[in-house]
Amino acid sequence: MSKPVIAIHGGAGAITRAAMNAEKEQRYIQALSSVVAAGQQILAQGGSALDAVTEAVRLLEECPLFNAGVGSVFTHQGTHEMDACVMDGRTLDAGAVAGVSRVRNPVLAARAVLENSQHVLFASDGAEKFAATHGLEMVAPDFFFTQERFDQLHRAQAEQGRVLLDHDGAAASQAGDPLDADRKFGTVGAVALDALGNLAAATSTGGMTNKQAGRVGDTPIIGAGCYANNATVAVSSTGTGEIFMRSVAAYDVSALMEYAGLSLQQASDKVVQEKLLALGGSGGLIAIDRDGNVALPFNSEGMYRGFGYVGDAPTVGIYR
Repeated sequence: MSKPVIAIHGGAGAITRAAMNAEKEQRYIQALSSVVAAGQQILAQGGSALDAVTEAVRLLEECPLFNAGVGSVFTHQGTHEMDACVMDGRTLDAGAVAGVSRVRNPVLAARAVLENSQHVLFASDGAEKFAATHGLEMVAPDFFFTQERFDQLHRAQAEQGRVLLDHDGAAASQAGDPLDADRKFGTVGAVALDALGNLAAATSTGGMTNKQAGRVGDTPIIGAGCYANNATVAVSSTGTGEIFMRSVAAYDVSALMEYAGLSLQQASDKVVQEKLLALGGSGGLIAIDRDGNVALPFNSEGMYRGFGYVGDAPTVGIYR
């Protein structure tokens, strides 16, 4: 039996090196390390992969450094619309929510859908009513406000309605080095393998700065932003949502392993470095296969990421 392991991401693209300072970088490193460690602890105590990924993503939603939960970006209309998905590789059960604005932790709403509904995906008001009915904490929309994301919206609107994806943040103007907005993707996610050999995946996002209200990306779409199957792999995606949906990116990793006999690294590299790029897609993914191998490929400048086997120190990174 493979050693239990968890991997997480806080979005691909990442702040350009020129716009990153040592203090900000350390904050990201510490946040990623603490979330990996929390997931490792759950797995070390015999917890399920499903519990580990749910808690890891919940913690990422609680951290304003990342575009999910607190710190989610704003739509063009000045609102928050968050999406999340959870999938259990043992049963292929899944739950997802899209376009929620009052659920404190969208990933917990997705988990509630998985456990308490015959449906897979709830959206907007229906998702919020479902979450409230199942006892999840509801908050006022301004709970998710951060000044940095609000300023980011105003910059995007000032630049002729440009849509920005993720961590293009305040540091860019300070560094005098504008970020490539097409290569910043704000999503968080986690994948894990537990002691019983079960895989699970979870993904959550606040979407895109200045997006039109009602837009939904790949995050809550099974097989695009999130997928887990004990027979193959658990995957959480982060990138150009529309391209990840069109290529069914997360499931494609599993399919390449199952039907073409590719290894985890070969399959994930083929999707990220070949198939996504061919469609103009940028981003990355995290994946753990049934044997406990880990892959963290990305084709952008960086990806906030980390992983850790039970008993080992967390390994985290941002750039290549």
